[in-house]
Amino acid sequence: MPNCRLSSILSVLACLLGVAAQAQNPLITNQFTADPSARVFNDRVYVYPSHDIRATPGHGRVGWFVMEDYHVFSSANLTDWTDHGVIVTQNKVPWVKPDSYSMWAPDCMYRNGKYYFYFPTTPRDTTISKGFTVGVAVSDKPTGPFVPQPLPIKGVRGIDPNVFIDKDGQAYLYWSQGNIYGAKLKENMLELASEPQALGELPTQGLKEGPYLFERNGTYYLTYPHVASKTERLEYATSTSPLGPFTVKGVIMDESPTGCWTNHHSILAFKNQWYLFYHHNDLSPSFDKNRSIRMDSLFFEPTGAIRKVVPTLRGVGLTDAKQKIQLDRYSRLSSSGASIAFLDTASKFQGWKTVFTGSQGWVQYNGVAFGKQALKTVRLRAQAAAGATLQLRADGAAGPVLAQVTVPKGSQWQEVKAPLTAFKPGTHALVVSSKTNAPVAIDWVRFE
Repeated sequence: MPNCRLSSILSVLACLLGVAAQAQNPLITNQFTADPSARVFNDRVYVYPSHDIRATPGHGRVGWFVMEDYHVFSSANLTDWTDHGVIVTQNKVPWVKPDSYSMWAPDCMYRNGKYYFYFPTTPRDTTISKGFTVGVAVSDKPTGPFVPQPLPIKGVRGIDPNVFIDKDGQAYLYWSQGNIYGAKLKENMLELASEPQALGELPTQGLKEGPYLFERNGTYYLTYPHVASKTERLEYATSTSPLGPFTVKGVIMDESPTGCWTNHHSILAFKNQWYLFYHHNDLSPSFDKNRSIRMDSLFFEPTGAIRKVVPTLRGVGLTDAKQKIQLDRYSRLSSSGASIAFLDTASKFQGWKTVFTGSQGWVQYNGVAFGKQALKTVRLRAQAAAGATLQLRADGAAGPVLAQVTVPKGSQWQEVKAPLTAFKPGTHALVVSSKTNAPVAIDWVRFE
């Protein structure tokens, strides 16, 4: 059960009802999340995102980013994610301007038995900074409780803090404010040990923000969002030193195809695979200030160059066949006869559905773990006003037919059950296709 240290009964219920998301993008579907900072602590991945909310009268600026607190999410397998609840909230930090709703992109780092959570926001004392500055909250556990320091870090003015500890034990803090800056941190992780320096070898035109630095095979990769045209894309530069000089190398992820203005990311290695965490406005397609975090695999060329990441809906990890398989987070979709739509456009957190409009429609969902013990039935939630027939196969058109499911006539959603005619142990792609010309919608599929 998640540790839901939240401020209201409704928030607790939302946390309890949204404990897990199954290996698909976006990772979290019961609230808006953005700016994911992912870390590995004790063989478990923890993601510290910012938390977008909607502005309401007297609470935040309409049409802009509105953020009042931070959650942390974790997973041992990159498939099942637990929401551990709120770890820091704006009006419980001594130096923060009350009701400023500016708790932007954070980061977290472990050192000497403590977890240090770095976050930017607006100070109540404008003599400290007229804009954003960066504070630290400290905990004995990666999930908190985190205790904020009484004052922000002296000498830091800006947003998007990122912390890196080099192999020699020296810690560095990076942040952005027009340029991207870096400085050494003291052993206590709470104070700068050197004067901030602008990392000036980066592009001079267009906004740069959200720095995230990591090291691989002796090369230091400084990654950052950059507005080269109209919206942010993810780029990177490399160096032989944590503070540069850096050489711009290329693009990690192109601009959003749907016009989401921001992207913000982190990169980590977990169990011999590298991953890119980032965000998009999946659950708020008409308003890009409400984002949702995603994750996809990342690969390096033999030269050390980062191979460009193409965003997916399927994401990473395996989906247990006995869990609800959300086909709308597909790996492949037919070019005609199939589409994806919200279950309820007035309540987008309910997620999506797969809609077949004819017998040419099909959807493929990779990475379904059927296990070794034979499963006997399939259950799915569907809607077909005129009735429909669906076919389920393993591994595409050449694979065995697992089941043929008849969906009765009806305007309401209904759960339909059918026996399996074949079972194939192991991990396979699941392909669901329509065998009638009547429209049919599918919410989820599950094997039993």
